[in-house]
Amino acid sequence: MDALPEAWSQVRAPVIVPLLRLAVAVCLTMSVLLFLERVYMAVVISGVRLLRLRPDRRYRCDPLPEDDPELGSSAFPVVLVQIPMFNEREVRTPPPAAALHCSAMPPLPAKRPLQRFYSGFVGSLITLVALRWCHGRAGVRSLQVYQLSIGAVCGLSWPADRLVVQVLDDSTDEVIKEMVRMECERWARKGINITYQIREDRKGYKAGALRAGMRHAYVRDCEYVAIFDADFQPDPDYLKRTIPYLVHNPEIALVQARWRFVNADECLMTRMQEMSLDYHFTVEQEVSSSVCAFFGFNGTAGVWRISAVNEAGGWKDRTTVEDMDLAIRASLKGWKFVYLGDVQVKSELPSTFKAFRFQQHRWSCGPANLFRKMLMEIVTNKKVTIWKKIHVIYNFFLIRKIIAHIITFSFYCVIIPATIFVPEVRIPKWGCVYIPSAITLLNSVGTPR
Repeated sequence: MDALPEAWSQVRAPVIVPLLRLAVAVCLTMSVLLFLERVYMAVVISGVRLLRLRPDRRYRCDPLPEDDPELGSSAFPVVLVQIPMFNEREVRTPPPAAALHCSAMPPLPAKRPLQRFYSGFVGSLITLVALRWCHGRAGVRSLQVYQLSIGAVCGLSWPADRLVVQVLDDSTDEVIKEMVRMECERWARKGINITYQIREDRKGYKAGALRAGMRHAYVRDCEYVAIFDADFQPDPDYLKRTIPYLVHNPEIALVQARWRFVNADECLMTRMQEMSLDYHFTVEQEVSSSVCAFFGFNGTAGVWRISAVNEAGGWKDRTTVEDMDLAIRASLKGWKFVYLGDVQVKSELPSTFKAFRFQQHRWSCGPANLFRKMLMEIVTNKKVTIWKKIHVIYNFFLIRKIIAHIITFSFYCVIIPATIFVPEVRIPKWGCVYIPSAITLLNSVGTPR
């Protein structure tokens, strides 16, 4: 037992102390870089808001003609909507619209439970909602997540002959596959052009499913493709608010909408996620869209110009962030992106630690791997300006995708606690208190409540 303290005393001064001091210096430098980037974003977003540099003032977005008797539905482009799915068995609560519809019912006497069934609209999807009134509170029966997403997409306000819906089911559970297939057939009987697609294997995962969906012959007639993950529910007017930017501006490849979280107040973890992601949308996406017309595609709730996807090389499964991969390749081809903060799509946040951990692992490791693969391609590209290259390499990748994650874990969770056992190494107060506090306040600007 005496050997361990003796060994510690022998390696502490010559090895541990210098290494820890070096780690502290590196992390403090990265903290300053992250802080300066947050200040820069705050200044730019303030300028964007003060100057009212909204997308509708920078790009033409006139509504498509709906009452032209000569053109009819041909005035609308053919849009493909893809819904990738994988074992979507989780039960989710209906969006708040259903609950709002229920709240109009008169209150019942206390302690007299009663169930009432009535039909309500979820977007344009008619769903059966069961209400249980007890002690003045209403409970809403949950629907399967695939029913909500498919129903919301099939309820989009768009000419039926100009809309093609693809449900790309990679589920391995045969029961779930059958349920999803039956749901697609139900909507097909209502006149919706919906197809149920499965693959023999899950090669490439989501990227592979999206790539396989684009290979069908009928996709050649489509000009744009909208993508919604299985837990996303667009409003009926989603396409009418996004497609005009693509129709009237041939240089735009992507229109990205904002996510709206219906379960943000479920627990502390979802509340913290909301703060982080609201900053991402409210500040990062809007600043990047306004300054250099580039940002990372969020993988869902966006509309792509199919010709831009094809020019960029289509979907690739070389990393776990296939959405970011496609966005960068399209940007390097000279395409522009537009972020619409006022167009919001309902979604849910991971409410269990296991789901949250899996999501964060993908978001943390994927960008670093993609940066390693694409660095030289970005540097040697001839179609984009040097300013855009700096933005992609420094702001987008280095600061937001690499340094931010390293600081969060290494500095705050490892190095600062380690200095307790090595008092010779001191961290200045500005490095462990002031800068982290300032960064936290700037991050919370998107969710002030």
